[in-house]
Amino acid sequence: MCTAITFHTKDHYFGRNLDFEYGFGQAVVITPRNYPFTFRKSVSMEKHYAIIGMAVADNGYPLYFDGTNEKGLSMAGLYFPGNAVYQPVKPRMNNITPFEFIPWILGDCENISQAKEKLRNLNLLDIAYSDHYPLSPLHWIIADRDASLVVEPMVDGIQVFENPVGVLTNNPPFDFHLHNLTGYLNLTREEPTNRFAPNCRLSPYSRGMGAIGLPGDLSSPSRFVRAAFVKLNSVCEGNDAASINQFFHILGSVSQQEGCARVGNAFEKTIYTSCCNTDTGIYYYTTYENSQITGISMYNTNLDAYEVSVFPLHTQPQIRMEN
Repeated sequence: MCTAITFHTKDHYFGRNLDFEYGFGQAVVITPRNYPFTFRKSVSMEKHYAIIGMAVADNGYPLYFDGTNEKGLSMAGLYFPGNAVYQPVKPRMNNITPFEFIPWILGDCENISQAKEKLRNLNLLDIAYSDHYPLSPLHWIIADRDASLVVEPMVDGIQVFENPVGVLTNNPPFDFHLHNLTGYLNLTREEPTNRFAPNCRLSPYSRGMGAIGLPGDLSSPSRFVRAAFVKLNSVCEGNDAASINQFFHILGSVSQQEGCARVGNAFEKTIYTSCCNTDTGIYYYTTYENSQITGISMYNTNLDAYEVSVFPLHTQPQIRMEN
């Protein structure tokens, strides 16, 4: 399962945890403006905005898990089993496969307003990339520095939600998660006061008791609440280094430790955590094995090239010894 967030200080940041029981051979991939995106049932995109993000590059074709374009628009797909419903080709619609959805939006849109217009005639197709990469049931978060959307392909069509908290996890659908936050109205970062019974002498005996009731389990609803609480109450200096550090701490509050959630004969874990400064075009990541933050700049490659640039992940532990 996964968690994605937006975060704003002086600059704007977007990223996610990808939680799964195994990796996919993913790497940081930069798609330049002149790489020709071909779509199975729609018109090809010969020229487009450059994109940086985490992807599997299959024969040079980027299958993005998440990405940010050169205009600062970002997008991520998160697992949505049992709810995602894809459709056959429909006439007079923009017929796009799920694996094409991120480049179709990020390649053509500068902001949320343009993305909204493009979503009006969208039909997500029941077509897999290949036998090796079958169709994944997904929903998506799209964000710029001012707003965020959630896109869910449901049995009754494409649902688009405004996302005021800038957080997305997995099942149930997004409207449940948003309503579920009302069950935690009493949580506070402040020292709690006695509202239980005025005649009882009750006082806090520990720091942080205002957040008693904040869920700590690994389920999607609990991760949504926890990520929202931590993000929306987060405080840090506005400089880039402090913001990146805080971003990874926020997603660290909902990371998955191997051994705590069994999936068949394996265990789910946070395969990678990403954080993109959407203003500078620098994509940062950590992996489960390597907690050192690695950064890759979109603008240190040729953005007018015709082939993608692939940066394999550093997955070995890197420990600095002082003596």
